[in-house]
This record gives sequence, C-alpha cells and structure tokens, in this order.
Amino acid sequence: MPPSPVPPKTDPWTWPEDVWRGAVEHVRAGRSLKPARWKEGATFAVALSFDSDHETIELRNGGRSYSKLSQGQYGARAGMPRILAMLQRHGVPASFFMPAVAAMLNEREIETVAAAGHEIGIHSWIHELNSGLDHDTERDLTLRASDVLTRLAGTRPVGMRTASWDFSPWTLKIIREIGLLYDSSLMADDEPYELLDGGQPSGIVEIPVEWIRDDAVYFAMDRFASLRPHGGPQMVLDIFLRELDLAAQEGGLFQLTMHPHQIGHRSRIWILDEVIRAAKAKGSVWFATHAEIARYCADEAGLQTASMTAQAFPDLATPTERS
Repeated sequence: MPPSPVPPKTDPWTWPEDVWRGAVEHVRAGRSLKPARWKEGATFAVALSFDSDHETIELRNGGRSYSKLSQGQYGARAGMPRILAMLQRHGVPASFFMPAVAAMLNEREIETVAAAGHEIGIHSWIHELNSGLDHDTERDLTLRASDVLTRLAGTRPVGMRTASWDFSPWTLKIIREIGLLYDSSLMADDEPYELLDGGQPSGIVEIPVEWIRDDAVYFAMDRFASLRPHGGPQMVLDIFLRELDLAAQEGGLFQLTMHPHQIGHRSRIWILDEVIRAAKAKGSVWFATHAEIARYCADEAGLQTASMTAQAFPDLATPTERS
C-alpha cells in the first residue's frame, strides 16, 4: 500500500524515508511543456491574471471587520473598471480567477468579464484554505464553485487557481476528476509543465505562479497584524519588468498575478499599463489567457489532457448549483 499523502503530525526528523519521499513526490513537476515557438511564431508569451477576491478575504476570516469588507468592495467597485478599461484599450486578454461567493456578490462583473472575452477560472468557494479541509469538503466546494461560475459566465471553467495557492493532498485528484485542463497554483518552474500525480503523468498542465510576480506581496497591508509592506510602485514595476525581460530573452512565458483591490488604485494601475507597453515594444509577443497557453502547450507537446465531458465526470453534464 502506498504511503498516505498526508504526512503524520509527528516531528519530521523522525519520519522514515518513505514518508518524506511520499510527501515530496505526491504532486511534483514533470516534463516541461515549454514550446519551441509560441503561437503564430511569437518568440515569447504573456499571461496576465487577476484574482478577483473582493470581499471573500475577510469573509473567510469571519466577516467581522467592515473596514476590510469595504477594501474588498473597492476591488469590484473601482479597481475592476480601471483594469477592464486598460485591457480593452490595449486589446489584450486576461484570466480572472474568482471565488464563487465573490461572483455571486458581483454578478454584473462576471458577466462583463465574460462578455469582453476574458477567461474566468475557479478560485475556491469563499477563499478557504484547502490544506485545512478534508477531501469531501474540498471536492464539494470545488464542484459548487464551478457550477456557480458556469451559471454566471455561461461557460464552464477549464482551469483553477487555489485560494492563496494552497494546494492540498486532495487538490490534484479533484482537478483530474472534474476534467480540468490546467492548474495555476504551484511554483516549480517559470515555464508550463505537466503535473505528476504520485510520480505518474497526470495530463494536467501547470501554469506556474510565483510570489515575485504577485502584486499583493508588495502592496498588501494588515493593520491589525502590524504588516505594512507597501512597496513603492516604481520598485514593483522594476521587478516585473526584469522578469519580463528575461522571459522574452529565453523565449518563455511571463505570467503575472494581480488583484483588483491592489493594482486597481490610481497610484498603481499605471504599472499594468507599463508592463503591457514594454511587452509590446519587444515585438514578437503573444498575449493569451491561461487557458489558451495551457491548450497550446498541451497540443504542441502531444499531451493527452482530461476532457470537460460527461464521460470525464457525468455529474457535470448538467450544471446545478449545489446547496
């Protein structure tokens, strides 16, 4: 019998080899899916993404701070219009990962995002942390979230990003069960790769993230925890542009994660503008959604991916919001 994917609650230095090896090998990066050339001969690709968490950050924590709830509301009320207007102005697509509760609180937003041709991906139910859930609870919340996004956006999501990039021992199994094309929660590479499930190819594309390429780590503030990073916008732009420059030189993928309640402020939205302008100035670039990147890489590599069909998971053939 293979070891449990959940390490025991004992001192790690007491674990036998099969336990620590099992923890490391349970979900791991497999073969690189970086293509020799990007779509239509582009030399590098850019995948912009926004985690539209809105009020769910505070709701997950108990929903008692109305100041924090209002900060989440800012993302939907002021940040999103600026972001969508800038993407439209530049004519570039993006991927929006949205908790189901945030989508239900902001139905017009998700309709607008979908109508503009952007991608909408799964991002938890209420920004819960998966590592604190059992399998059945995580599975149920993921399915319910997928149903809500399908109903509101008019199309079923093909990818997901776990809340806070918290990937549990069950997450990959659930992703495979419901037939998703890709995940975007892990950080083993700069380039897309295939996830290994217990050492075996899973057919799931990983579009890797990194805290370096996430606006929240530079801007997020928690007054009650005395956390006040507030990096200057010029510093953040410099980091993003350095990541972009080398991605272009290496002929790879530049993936960026942003949040409407962070990047959407007046003093910060120009960072997005500068990043897009800098990428376009390099000439041969493909701006794509995470789903487009995942599909292209899978096709180029001949990867057999899971299918969003009734055969993959019959329960999903006719979406119904779960109670």
